[in-house]
Amino acid sequence: MTLDELSASVLRISDIYAREHGIERDRDWALLKMQEELGELTAEHLRMSGRARGAADHDKLGDEAADVLGMLLIYCDKAGINIEDAMRRKWLKWLEQDAA
Repeated sequence: MTLDELSASVLRISDIYAREHGIERDRDWALLKMQEELGELTAEHLRMSGRARGAADHDKLGDEAADVLGMLLIYCDKAGINIEDAMRRKWLKWLEQDAA
């Protein structure tokens, strides 16, 4: 699955979720939801490292990371960001420089 395909699937799922729960989504909502999901990832990370109550669960850690990525893709869509172009511009340029 490419990043574009993943993003399209996430956006379809987000549309279904919003329709079923009557949620209005905009760029602010997506950013706030991403922050919420990052908090949940942080909490699970703390459990995994023995610095928070509750049982550590590696699958849950992965689930929370997936939530952060999903919300990032939704935010990018709402903000008009082509994340593939941004990654090429910001990160992947270093591989091109290293190969030269």
